[in-house]
Amino acid sequence: MSPRPPLIVPSVLPADFSRLGDDVAALEKAGVDRIQWDVMDGHFVPNLTFGPDVIAACRSRAAVGFEAHLMVSNPDDLLARYVDAGCELVIVHAETCTHLHKTLSQIRALGARSGVALNPATGIEAVRHVIDLCDLLLVMTVNPGFGGQAYIATMEPKIAEARALIDGSGFDIELEVDGGISPSTIAGAAAAGADVLVAGSALFRDPEGLEHAVSDLRSRAVAAQAAS
Repeated sequence: MSPRPPLIVPSVLPADFSRLGDDVAALEKAGVDRIQWDVMDGHFVPNLTFGPDVIAACRSRAAVGFEAHLMVSNPDDLLARYVDAGCELVIVHAETCTHLHKTLSQIRALGARSGVALNPATGIEAVRHVIDLCDLLLVMTVNPGFGGQAYIATMEPKIAEARALIDGSGFDIELEVDGGISPSTIAGAAAAGADVLVAGSALFRDPEGLEHAVSDLRSRAVAAQAAS
């Protein structure tokens, strides 16, 4: 199966929260493929970010898709709110879902695409029997909770394992990685099989600006795919 073109998806975690709508518009102008919202509840992860009302307030500022990465203890409680806020893709953590099959089915029933995230310590086996209900599989390359963390390179064999599971399933599923993605790490993730690359700090801290950052990451991912 030939790899799909890599997508560059920014996390808005490093954005200026006082001008979030402006930053969302700037990210779209820079050429990103969609925008990820890192929703943290202070329970599953030791940080607190934003909820559906904030996302909804920014929805009109860009036409690209929104994805909600729910790092929360009880995701089922607010799934409909995130879909209503304009998230076409909702990602839940396998570690927080008592009935993962039911949760993924509910996301699809709400009219959104469904995703499952796996923390570094969680094996691929956690999603093997629900892969038919996944539109995206996210392999975390940091422990979730804060931006700016160092990429865990030892996750690359896990990315490759996820790639093999997806390819063997016969389903059309994106393979996303999130955590520490930068010009120096994106090639390893892309070569291992990831086709959706989430970046935060590396985009916002590029001295040449967002457009250069997006273009640079995309070209590195494309090159890594071609060489693998």
